[in-house]
Amino acid sequence: MLSPLRPCSTRLFHASAVKRHLVGPPDPVSHLRPVIYDDATPPPPPAFLNHPYSLQEFNAESTKNINTYEMQWKLQRQQLDDLSQNFWLDSNTRFEAAKAAVLDSLPASATPLNKEDALSEFYKQWLLQENKRVDEYANLWRARNWAIIALAARVEISKLPYRIAGLFKSAKSS
Repeated sequence: MLSPLRPCSTRLFHASAVKRHLVGPPDPVSHLRPVIYDDATPPPPPAFLNHPYSLQEFNAESTKNINTYEMQWKLQRQQLDDLSQNFWLDSNTRFEAAKAAVLDSLPASATPLNKEDALSEFYKQWLLQENKRVDEYANLWRARNWAIIALAARVEISKLPYRIAGLFKSAKSS
């Protein structure tokens, strides 16, 4: 079941649909909950020929009200989500395989205390082994996230003249 990312607001009567980003159920391996963006174009239907680009992404209707910064921001936002998904999918898959190998290496007569000791040592070794990799991921994620925040600010700044012009148009029409 999808849940709203923002709290619900009361709408008395509006003809337009309520738009908001949604959060999907957690992935069974990566444990990340995917964000379904309300402003992203839906994926194209499957085609018989593979094409390196989403052709819907470049049609005149979908790009007429979007500036370059906004397109860049949306693409980078999705790429950051994909980076996180891929990192944690790989990390958790390797973790579970290594954990299963440790448990399988124990004799059948191992007591729960023996299993606990073996897993404790495994967790310690796993953290030491993965420390550099997780730090590199965290630094990359943080740098990309700040770049996306800066790009989102540029998007809003680039929309400012249109918003100001809109205020004057509505003032003239009153």
